[in-house]
Amino acid sequence: MTTPLRETHFDTLKFLHRGKVRDLYEVEGKLLMVATDRISAFDVVMDDPIPHKGAVLTKLSLFWFEYLKDVLPNHLITAEVEQFPAACAPYHEILRGRSQLVKKVKPLPVECIVRGYLSGSFWSAYQENTTVCGVKLPAGMRESDQFPEPLFTPSTKAALGAHDENISLARMEDLLGKETTRQVREACVNLYVKAADYARTKGIIIADTKFELGRDDNGQLILIDEVLTPDSSRFWPMDQYRPGGGQPSFDKQFLRDYLSSLDWPKTPPPPKLPAEIIAKTGARYLEALERITGAAL
Repeated sequence: MTTPLRETHFDTLKFLHRGKVRDLYEVEGKLLMVATDRISAFDVVMDDPIPHKGAVLTKLSLFWFEYLKDVLPNHLITAEVEQFPAACAPYHEILRGRSQLVKKVKPLPVECIVRGYLSGSFWSAYQENTTVCGVKLPAGMRESDQFPEPLFTPSTKAALGAHDENISLARMEDLLGKETTRQVREACVNLYVKAADYARTKGIIIADTKFELGRDDNGQLILIDEVLTPDSSRFWPMDQYRPGGGQPSFDKQFLRDYLSSLDWPKTPPPPKLPAEIIAKTGARYLEALERITGAAL
């Protein structure tokens, strides 16, 4: 089996940033995004990588970029390493299958979350108050119930190791302006609806997902970063969907559940992950890829 990739060190390329999962470099005025096999939970990056995870994230993102490009353009230039600038040539074998050359754009300072079902932090907040992030929700909803229509619920972007904070649309309008907020909300809901309709044909419910948008040199809104992966979404198997509690999933909820069973304060340093947890988490990512795209790695 290929050795999992936890970090990259491309000494001849301009290093920009190491995020929770991706390492970013600048090459000839473009961004080189490398999806490593790192995994985070509760905003803490685990020491143990998940084999093939970066390749799964990349292949899924490429699938969705193509499928959704009529809803919103995206930042992808190419994922074929032979088409990367010559400076990348020494690193082709590491980059192959887990990297994208993309446009360098200005990201919006918000995370764009669309929720189709009551789950996660939204469920926790709903139990305290049926108005969540400025959205008045129906009374009497159960955990994992579907909303009458998808909800757009933005959040702030936190620094590495910190937690994103849910914000209201009014707060987003303060940050971005009313017209940009309207455009972003409309685009993200349309992206979610098209993707969720497709996923249902593959036996998967997309409970919620996070999009990232930016503006290109012409000021046009475009889809950036990753899209509709198990890192940024909750994927549930339709045939096991039972509202009224948590759902089995094809994402890192399995890892979160394991970590929640430990006496760990959800702050660094992370606990050591058992081999079984690593293998089962990886298997869920691979199954999500195969169900959605119809192809294995």
